Amino acid sequence: MSEVRASEEPTPVGPDAESNHDREEPHDANVGSRLNWLRAGVLGANDGIVSTAGVVVGVAGATADKAAIVLAGIAALSAGAMSMAAGEYVSVSTQRDSERALIELETRELREDPEGELEELTQIYEAKGMRRELAAEVARELTAHDALAAHAEAELGIDPDDLTNPWHAAGASMLAFVVGAILPMLTITFSPASIRIVVTVLSVAAALALTGSASARLGRSPAARAIVRNVGGGLLAMGVTYAIGALVGVKLG
Repeated sequence: MSEVRASEEPTPVGPDAESNHDREEPHDANVGSRLNWLRAGVLGANDGIVSTAGVVVGVAGATADKAAIVLAGIAALSAGAMSMAAGEYVSVSTQRDSERALIELETRELREDPEGELEELTQIYEAKGMRRELAAEVARELTAHDALAAHAEAELGIDPDDLTNPWHAAGASMLAFVVGAILPMLTITFSPASIRIVVTVLSVAAALALTGSASARLGRSPAARAIVRNVGGGLLAMGVTYAIGALVGVKLG
C-alpha cells in the first residue's frame, strides 16, 4: 500500500470543512458598513489629491513664487477639508433623521397593529421565495426575538442599533481629504523649481493609480479601468488648471 505524502493532505469534507468561498468572503453583518467607510475614505483621499493638486499646479502655472504656491495649497487644503466635513455631516445627519423617523413610525405600527405587522413581515419573506408556512414561522420567531429589528431590517433595510454617526462621518471625510492633499503639497513645496510641476504631476498620477486600484478592489470591479479613469481625470484637471494659470500669469505679467 502506497504512503500518502505529507504535502498531499486530503481535502476536509463535512459540515466542519471550510470552503474557499467561505474563507474569501467573511460572513459579517457589519462588513457592508465597513466597506462603505473604506470607500468613503478612498474617495475623500482622491478628492484631496485632485483638488489640491489642481490648485497648486494652476498657481504654479501663473507664478514661480514658491510662497504664493504654498499659500494657495494650504488654502485649498483647509477649504476642501472643511467643505468635505460639513457636506458629510449634513448628508449623514439628514439620512439619520430620516432613518429615525422611519423607526419611530415602525415602532408605532408594531404597538398599534402587531398582527398586521406580523402578516406584513410574513408576506415579505413569501415574496423572497419562502413557502407560506415557513415564512410565517420565520416571521413569528424573529418578531418574538426582536420585533423592531426584524421589521426595520426586512422593510426598511435599517439596523436600529447601527445608525451612522454624522460626527464620525465628518471627521473621517476630513481626515481622508487632508491625507490625500498632503502629497501634492509636499511634492510641489520641496521639489526644485525647475522640475516641481513634473514631479508633482508624476507623484499625483501614481497616487491616483493607487486610489483607483483600491476603489476597484473594494467594489470588486476591473482595476485597469478604474485606474485609467482616475488617473485620466486627475491629469485632465491639472492640465486645465495649469493652462488657466499660465494664461492668467501671462496677462498679469
